[in-house]
Amino acid sequence: MNDQGMGKSGNGSIAEIRMQVMWNRLISVVEEQALTLLRTAFSTSVRESGDLSAGVFDPRGQMLAQAVTGTPGHVNTMAEAVLHFMNEIPREEMFEGDTYVTNDPWKGTGHLHDITMVSPSFLNGELVAFFACTAHVVDVGGRGFGADAKSVYEEGIQIPIMKFAEKGRVNMDVVRLLRANVREPNQVVGDFYSLAACNEVGHRRLVDMMREVGLASLDDLGAFIFSRTREAMLERIAALPKGSWSNDLTTDGYDDPVRLAATVSIRDDHVEVDFTGTDPMSRWGINCPIIYSKAYACYALKCVVAPDIPNNSASLAFFTVSSPVNILNAVRPAPVALRHIFGHMVPDLVLGALAKALPGKIQAEGAGALWNIHISVRPTMLGEGRRAEVLMFNSGGMGARPGLDGLSATAFPSGVHTMPIEATEHTGPIVIWRKELRPGSGGDGEFRGGLGQIIEIAPLEGHEFDFSAMFDRVNHAARGRNGGEDGGAGVVRLDDGTRMRPKGWQHVPAGRRLIMELPGGGGYGDPARRSADSRAEDETRGYLMENDR
Repeated sequence: MNDQGMGKSGNGSIAEIRMQVMWNRLISVVEEQALTLLRTAFSTSVRESGDLSAGVFDPRGQMLAQAVTGTPGHVNTMAEAVLHFMNEIPREEMFEGDTYVTNDPWKGTGHLHDITMVSPSFLNGELVAFFACTAHVVDVGGRGFGADAKSVYEEGIQIPIMKFAEKGRVNMDVVRLLRANVREPNQVVGDFYSLAACNEVGHRRLVDMMREVGLASLDDLGAFIFSRTREAMLERIAALPKGSWSNDLTTDGYDDPVRLAATVSIRDDHVEVDFTGTDPMSRWGINCPIIYSKAYACYALKCVVAPDIPNNSASLAFFTVSSPVNILNAVRPAPVALRHIFGHMVPDLVLGALAKALPGKIQAEGAGALWNIHISVRPTMLGEGRRAEVLMFNSGGMGARPGLDGLSATAFPSGVHTMPIEATEHTGPIVIWRKELRPGSGGDGEFRGGLGQIIEIAPLEGHEFDFSAMFDRVNHAARGRNGGEDGGAGVVRLDDGTRMRPKGWQHVPAGRRLIMELPGGGGYGDPARRSADSRAEDETRGYLMENDR
């Protein structure tokens, strides 16, 4: 970690330098914590894509440091979730060797598929920290990962905040309940143990560090981290224009378009986001709890205000997010399985407002939501084969940036990796026939929007599959900025031309292929100003449609 923006520490005392070294050590601790989860996870979404978060917190539940590996939706919700754990489990009931768990959408990360675990860390009998981690598991029972449920009760097993392990002994009743309620019990239970191991590794490394340097608590180090962060954040906010700016964005929704709206207000010492004007909650599972909407709103603000300042409780405290009850502030028992779709649209929504405050400095809209697809494969009626649950994360194009083309097939804002074809095919009887960039999908402009992908999937011979579509930007493309053209809209179809819906469970019969054409990002600036060299490079790389060449 560098000291850019972190106050006047360049010529600091030996004590300050020592604190900076320990801060770096603390980041190494949480990085090893996250890598433990990556190496031991059973689900491909965690192991191959990095759909996780890991972090260390002080005894008051304030996030001191996060692992670089992880998604903003997980990291920033985890920062709030730890406080819920502390409210539910009294200090006198916390013991060495404990691990706590939940998948409560309103106290965790927004839907049931994400498992959050929190573990207290003791040194010489004293509570010195908490470690927390989150990961997406392949199945939680119910209707499966999709938008078709009418309430959260249909979406899967709900785990209230409780102990997964006490004094090092795993609660086997929880394990038996999991096995009885999910379609892939070995994967899911394996991921629970991986999450617990993740926190245990963090605890061991922290205790080793504290003993090595003679720390009895993290109080002084936490004060150093938070004071430097606050000082740097105040400098950045002071340099911003003051006022309020609004933006709205229309998305596909489920059966009707959904309008998202936000007002961003920059004050003297903080930034506010208000989602008033957003459409009401949906009867489908596309609603988003405020904890997740807030996470991505804060991420968008931080990308603009202070991208190089560490993400911790002190930096997040400068952002406030509010909303009446609506699709971005859904309340129990609303179905929320696909909360990521609108959560991933929140950054474009917020950035659109900031573009009015900071003209010429904000990127165009991109594909936004991941094109997740959950495939439930089975043998045909007369055939023999195997059943499997397969989850894929796929990325469209990012919006063009002032001065740079948009990144193609890149997961902004979630930041997860694309799953390798080989790993995906290994999980179930499917064949991925094609996975390539989609020519012509990036919006034209002085700087071109990033390209989406074309992905072609078929069941293995003797099999068929149902799939849960979790797609957007099919009917409402990513908008360009400052004269840039819109990105290409997405398309979902079978190889015989049958159009499929962008959301909901649907069927692919044996012998057919599912083709997904992912949306591209919007362009930035007048297309007439794109350089001849850039045009030639687009053609050489095959980024253009035939009729555009």
